[in-house]
Amino acid sequence: MAQAKHFDPKGVIPAVLMPFDADLAVDERAYRDHLADVASVEGIAAITINGHAAEVHALTLDEQHQAIVTTKDVLQERVPTVVGIFTNSSLEAARMAADAEREGANALLVFPPDILSLGGHMRPEMIYEHLRRITDASNLPIILFQYPLGSNLAYPLPTLLELCHRFPAIRAIKDMCGDGNLHERQIRELKALDHPVKTLTTHSSWLLGSLALGCDGLLSGAGSVIADLQVALFRAVQAGDLNTAKAINDRIYPTVRAFYDHPLVDMHNRMKELLVILGKMKSAHVRPPLVKPSAAEIEKIRRLATQAGLTPASVYRYAA
Repeated sequence: MAQAKHFDPKGVIPAVLMPFDADLAVDERAYRDHLADVASVEGIAAITINGHAAEVHALTLDEQHQAIVTTKDVLQERVPTVVGIFTNSSLEAARMAADAEREGANALLVFPPDILSLGGHMRPEMIYEHLRRITDASNLPIILFQYPLGSNLAYPLPTLLELCHRFPAIRAIKDMCGDGNLHERQIRELKALDHPVKTLTTHSSWLLGSLALGCDGLLSGAGSVIADLQVALFRAVQAGDLNTAKAINDRIYPTVRAFYDHPLVDMHNRMKELLVILGKMKSAHVRPPLVKPSAAEIEKIRRLATQAGLTPASVYRYAA
């Protein structure tokens, strides 16, 4: 394995959405506008594409490739690009990683193959091989996605630590374990490694508490809508200013209800709807099997956005 390129995964890293037109084709113009909008928020550290927020499960390989090309064209080198590697094939994952590097990506977000849900935690050599294929094909730094415990895709802590030992390209984990005790233990033990590994939280429904445990940043689809509030909260926590952090969290909390109420599968659909409400996106089409929220839920999102003080004029108040 070659030496991974430099990228310091810390701070606020929004995961952007993927707009579609009425025929469910990728709306490139809307995607470019969305990228530019999020990238204009002062203080973000990078932007993640081809993740859950972008409905990567429903994107073809060609569409994922084009997303990289388009993203780099919009962002240039002003904001680093993190590319999701979402596939059940280790061979395909290697090809995707090599493609991302050729197109100028700055880092990879590696998802666990779904096949691991059938007992992969009992065969850690499977994920070792998956990462070996990726790191043999690319020198890009890696953010490893730690899934919720209930998904059967989470890496047991000994496996997670061994992955970080075997693959120095792993610079951070995107943690969604969903367990506060494990979350804190992971943060501490990853920091204590000979080559410390950072933790980027994606526990957006309890973000203040998660950041206060010592996370190095956050990587979340909610950043496609409230990156300015995330930056402000992260800075307040880093400064040890609890009163300011609590005040910002009070603004964020209505968006937690708007995005993360049950069923969780609708979270990114709801983010699209809010961007339409705020005049930041012209339509909120999603690809099946995802479906549009009901009229009653869209009205709930509108009401909660008002409670959060989100208006078309204030969403990106830190924008250049």
